[in-house]
Amino acid sequence: MSYDRAARLEFTAFIFTTARSPVLSEHASPEILIYTSAICPYCVAAKNFLKSKGQVWTEVRIDLDPAEREKMMARTRRTSVPQIFIGDTHVGGYDDMIALHRAGGLEPLLSGAAA
Repeated sequence: MSYDRAARLEFTAFIFTTARSPVLSEHASPEILIYTSAICPYCVAAKNFLKSKGQVWTEVRIDLDPAEREKMMARTRRTSVPQIFIGDTHVGGYDDMIALHRAGGLEPLLSGAAA
């Protein structure tokens, strides 16, 4: 295994095993929460998009925990996944997130500049 690949694997393991820490800046990046399930192509697309933006998130698998599914439905009034929250803002699903991005509203939300 090459050094670069080993470093990437180590970094990936670090990201998935540590808690998200606040960014020390004027606007702290808000926490991202994604409700997902195992067989969900839009969930994969949402996570890949956020990864391309350098973001980290907390994933809640509703297929593994019925109580979390109920919590998601109560918070969103939706039954489909993914359901994405950036801070306290319910962005919606993957299509909603991409529409927000195309309208120029996602980046300010991710940076903590917009509420």
